[in-house]
Amino acid sequence: MAELLVPDWPVPANVRALQTLRSGGCSAAPWRSLNLGDHVGDDLVHVEANRALLRRHLPAEPLWLRQVHGIAAVDADISAKMPEADAAYARRSGTVCAVMTADCLPVLFCDRAGSVVAAAHAGWRGLLDGVLETTVAAMGVPPGELLAWLGPAIGPSCFEVGDEVRTAFVARDPLAAAAFVGHGGDKWLADIYLLARQRLSSLGLGSISGGELCTVSDAARFFSYRRDGVTGRMASLIWLV
Repeated sequence: MAELLVPDWPVPANVRALQTLRSGGCSAAPWRSLNLGDHVGDDLVHVEANRALLRRHLPAEPLWLRQVHGIAAVDADISAKMPEADAAYARRSGTVCAVMTADCLPVLFCDRAGSVVAAAHAGWRGLLDGVLETTVAAMGVPPGELLAWLGPAIGPSCFEVGDEVRTAFVARDPLAAAAFVGHGGDKWLADIYLLARQRLSSLGLGSISGGELCTVSDAARFFSYRRDGVTGRMASLIWLV
């Protein structure tokens, strides 16, 4: 059985969301065991079997994205298979939005009325360039009506970045300096959760949940590219019923 986490956030009754963990699948090391990524070197037979295990918990096959660390958001209700994008949104019941991660930040969204949902993949490049802003705009409702959940990502004690990353964020918003702690020389520890909260708060979102799960430090539950190099991918999924 696939091991799943149900996000804890105050969503309407018709919104469903799931976060996969690394356990409960059939992949062998180093992808052990519930790897959902078909682009990381794992046996595709195992990947399909793992996706079939996940599918038992969903109303339909998710719209899997070809993620490129960009900012494009696609309409999952009408999109073709495997669009190149880093976010998806849906308004129809039963359409499953999904993003895959293994340290990057997954962000799930819905509105208070339960009329639209979205999932975004926010690595630092996408976060810097505006993937969250693009996703919120595509949802087509006032940001103050939106709820967000920050899924498992590389934590602030593990995310070492170079000075160029800090400089780029601070150039966009001086308040981003609070998300970086010096780590010797030109290295910094970055808090991707705080960076995301700053961006979402600046848009007007008042309900932002999650943001406490570190993929790097919890090897039993999470895949981590930064920790392991070759590894699997988890999925963050959301839909309307």
